[in-house]
Amino acid sequence: MEHLLNPKAREIEISGIRKFSNLVAQHEDVISLTIGQPDFFTPHHVKAAAKKAIDENVTSYTPNAGYLELRQAVQLYMKKKADFNYDAESEIIITTGASQAIDAAFRTILSPGDEVIMPGPIYPGYEPIINLCGAKPVIVDTTSHGFKLTARLIEDALTPNTKCVVLPYPSNPTGVTLSEEELKSIAALLKGRNVFVLSDEIYSELTYDRPHYSIATHLRDQTIVINGLSKSHSMTGWRIGFLFAPKDIAKHILKVHQYNVSCASSISQKAALEAVTNGFDDALIMREQYKKRLDYVYDRLVSMGLDVVKPSGAFYIFPSIKSFGMSSFDFSMALLEDAGVALVPGSSFSKYGEGYVRLSFAYSLDTLREGLDRLELFVLKKRESMQTINNGV
Repeated sequence: MEHLLNPKAREIEISGIRKFSNLVAQHEDVISLTIGQPDFFTPHHVKAAAKKAIDENVTSYTPNAGYLELRQAVQLYMKKKADFNYDAESEIIITTGASQAIDAAFRTILSPGDEVIMPGPIYPGYEPIINLCGAKPVIVDTTSHGFKLTARLIEDALTPNTKCVVLPYPSNPTGVTLSEEELKSIAALLKGRNVFVLSDEIYSELTYDRPHYSIATHLRDQTIVINGLSKSHSMTGWRIGFLFAPKDIAKHILKVHQYNVSCASSISQKAALEAVTNGFDDALIMREQYKKRLDYVYDRLVSMGLDVVKPSGAFYIFPSIKSFGMSSFDFSMALLEDAGVALVPGSSFSKYGEGYVRLSFAYSLDTLREGLDRLELFVLKKRESMQTINNGV
C-alpha cells in the first residue's frame, strides 16, 4: 500500500541530525556533541506547578489557543523581553512546541507554487513542511556573508512567487544572530510587499554579545513570530511553543492549529504559566554557563587551526573542515570511528552546510574538554597524514 501514499510524504527524509545520532548509538565510548538538548533540568518551581496541576485534576481540554491566563502572562513576558506587544485574546496561540507552530503557520500561509526564502545553512525542520504544502524552498547561500541572510541577499532572491522569508535567528546550526540595524534593513526592503516573514526566535534568550531584537518591532503587520520555552527554560519535552501574529492572520492559523492538535497539554500550559510568571530570569544561569562553554570551545577550535565564525547566540558552533578535502559526512564518520567523537555533518543543514560540522556546546565543560581533546588529536593525525601524502612518501 506504500505506493498509494502522498508522494510528498514519501519523499521526505528523516533529519540528517537524527540519522547521524542513530549511527552514534551503535558505537561505544563516544563523546556525542550532536543534539541541541540543554543539559540543565527544568526549574524546580516549574515542575512543582505541573505537579500541583495534576493533583488538582487540571487534565481536560483547554481553549484551542491556550489558557487565556497563560496568553496574558506570555504577552507581558514578551513585551519585557522583546519589546513587542500582541493581544492575548486574538494574537497569541500556545502551541505544541515551536515545531508545531511553524507547521501551522506554513500550512496557513502557503499555497502550491509559492516560494519561501531561507538562509543556508539552516535547520532541516522547515523544508519538509514547505514541500508538503506544495511550495518551493529557496535556500540562499550565506557562507560568504558570515552566515547572515542580508537584505541584499533577500532582494536578489525575490520573485513574483515569493510568499515568505524565514529568519531563524539566533541560528541553528551557526549560532549567528542579526543586529537591529540588519533587521531594520530587511524590514525596509519587505515593508508593503505581499510577503510574510516567519521569525523563528526559539533561541532568543540565549544571546551573548548583544540583546536579541525581533523584526516584529519593525514589520509587525507582515511578521509571524515563533518562540517557546524549550531552550530558555530547558523544557524541550514539555512541548510548549508560542506563536504571535496580527489578528487577521492569527485567526486563520488558529483554525489549522485546532484541527491539528486541538490544544497544547493542559499540564504543560500550567508549567508554562509558572515559567513566564515567576521564571523571568531562569535563563540567565544557563546563558552564563553557555557563554563560558562558547568561549572555551571557540578558543580550542581556533587553536586547532580551524576556520570558524564565533557564534553570538544559541549553543552551536559551525567550524569549517574544508581544508581536509573530505565531505562533511565522511569527516564526521572518520571522527566517530577513529576518535569516538560525534559531530553533526554540515550537509544535514542544506547543501550550503557541506564543508562544515556542527558542534553543540549544550554539554558540561568536562564533556566538551574530553571531546575537544579527541578532536584535536584527530585533526593533528589527519594533517600529518595529508602532509605525508603531499610529500609523496
